[in-house]
Amino acid sequence: MPLLTTACSVPTGSHTPPTPPPPESLAYSLTLPAAPHSPAVVRAATRTVLRVHGLVGMTDAAVQVASELTTCACDFAPASEVYLSLRYRDGTLRVVLYDGHPRHSHPRLAAACDTRRRAALRVLGCVVRACAGDWGFGDAREPGGGTRMWAVLPRAGASGYTGGRAA
Repeated sequence: MPLLTTACSVPTGSHTPPTPPPPESLAYSLTLPAAPHSPAVVRAATRTVLRVHGLVGMTDAAVQVASELTTCACDFAPASEVYLSLRYRDGTLRVVLYDGHPRHSHPRLAAACDTRRRAALRVLGCVVRACAGDWGFGDAREPGGGTRMWAVLPRAGASGYTGGRAA
């Protein structure tokens, strides 16, 4: 039986590069192991996503925020996975991270854990304040529980953030 093959025709001449996606279409998520290498993966992914969507000015602040959230999640849920979401809507980048560390039902344990998590996120708090954003953490509201941490970075504020470098 003869084998039929066909070739795809490739237009010759000038090749027009694809139009970059608009910032408003930025909607990505990653599931990563709660491991020491995950923050580096998140930093690289965040840089790439922002570049592709034309939000390079937000890179310093967004990479720092995503890395801090991932590092904290990996510290609190080392035998689990973490889930990162990056979304851009209404002029703001939303970075959300879920980890498997359950919220404590005992008030003293919950307060101690919240204090420890807040201390682990103090650099994140400084970055978010410098960008005129907002951040927090609480129950995951997902099946299986865990903790949801989030940061919201306005484009104007994050674009002005220099990460300690002279502007």
